[in-house]
Amino acid sequence: MSPDPKTRSFTSPALTAAALVAMMATAPAFAADYVQAAGSTLVFASKYDGEVFTGKFASFTTTLSFDPANLATSKLDVVIPLAGASTGNGDRDSTLSSGDFFNVAKFAQARYSASKFRSLGGNQYAADGNLSLRGVSKPVTLTFTWTPGAQPVLSGKATVKRLDFGVGSGDWADTSNIPNEVAVSTKVVFKPAK
Repeated sequence: MSPDPKTRSFTSPALTAAALVAMMATAPAFAADYVQAAGSTLVFASKYDGEVFTGKFASFTTTLSFDPANLATSKLDVVIPLAGASTGNGDRDSTLSSGDFFNVAKFAQARYSASKFRSLGGNQYAADGNLSLRGVSKPVTLTFTWTPGAQPVLSGKATVKRLDFGVGSGDWADTSNIPNEVAVSTKVVFKPAK
């Protein structure tokens, strides 16, 4: 006696494969992991007595997890040794390292971390993160363009309010001599993390 076709269980290999494909298609995508490569720069610009000056950090280390199609999984982390700040003026550089500014003897590095990313359209994005500097952590937004490729490039800009972090205290707190807002820009070349 053959089993009743109405009660017989039936599993088609084609249906099982289709179900697996459907499940994989709806699984969350994970961001690609990158580390900083050669050719990266991190610079800042301000004014002193009306004269514009620029500076750069000799070294910094960036790690990034980024997927433009799934920004929720993206993360950015930047560590900046402050002793490497250079403006091309020895007196100004030693002042930047002093207790009134970066206070590198007590706070050797700054750190920027972001885990909230927004699309601004096209290849433009914003990272809403926190900058930790001189023992103070405050929100800072980095807007950037993303150029994909074998070595993707992040080109970004941010504005940092120095007095929020106690940078330029005492007589240096006068914003008529040095503006509160410092322009920061970066170009980070990436390579896949191993």
